[in-house]
Amino acid sequence: MEYAWRIGAAALAAYALGSIPFAILVGRVFWGEDIRRHGSGNTGATNVLRVFGPAPGFLVLALDALKGAMAVWIAAALAAPAWGMSGHDWMSVLGATVAIAGHSFSPFIGFSGGKGVATAAGAIVVAAPQSAAVMAAVFFIVVGIWHMVSLGSITIAALFPVVTALLYPGRTALLVFAFIACVLVIWRHRSNIRRIARGEESKITFRRRLWDEVRKRRQGGDA
Repeated sequence: MEYAWRIGAAALAAYALGSIPFAILVGRVFWGEDIRRHGSGNTGATNVLRVFGPAPGFLVLALDALKGAMAVWIAAALAAPAWGMSGHDWMSVLGATVAIAGHSFSPFIGFSGGKGVATAAGAIVVAAPQSAAVMAAVFFIVVGIWHMVSLGSITIAALFPVVTALLYPGRTALLVFAFIACVLVIWRHRSNIRRIARGEESKITFRRRLWDEVRKRRQGGDA
């Protein structure tokens, strides 16, 4: 019974944290707008950055990553000491996986949501920090060269199982999580993959915001 409540509490906390739609909250608090009505309509940090600018975009990125990190930390803290390292790993994986699911399928917005990359990144920082360091470097290199956040996300998702297997040999739970995260993130990016293949994927820029264009059109309509 004790083990059941530990696992249940970890899953409930992770899902509650993961479900918080920070992109929507930031858009509504600071602009009175629903991010789902602008840009790609996605409730992730990249769309917030593209629509409203770098400051709110990075704020949402940090908040989404924080909820993944907190989910893993809480789940790991709920692991019984008798479970050892293996139990600690499996609880961390439970927290990470459920938090990503909460982000992608939030009950607060009709069981929809973002693609889970930032939440996964925060979870990985706590659960597998060595893998996180390697993938962060790869992500910034890919985005720096091709200016596509989606390509960077897909690349590190594909590399995650390989990097984890090399850096954490024998840590079965972490490897299982790496494969789950890889499949989920790539599946959530399937439309991006098609656009990349056609050469139509949007590129990130810090020089302009879509919100500036929306505001100009609105002002023009009011004139």
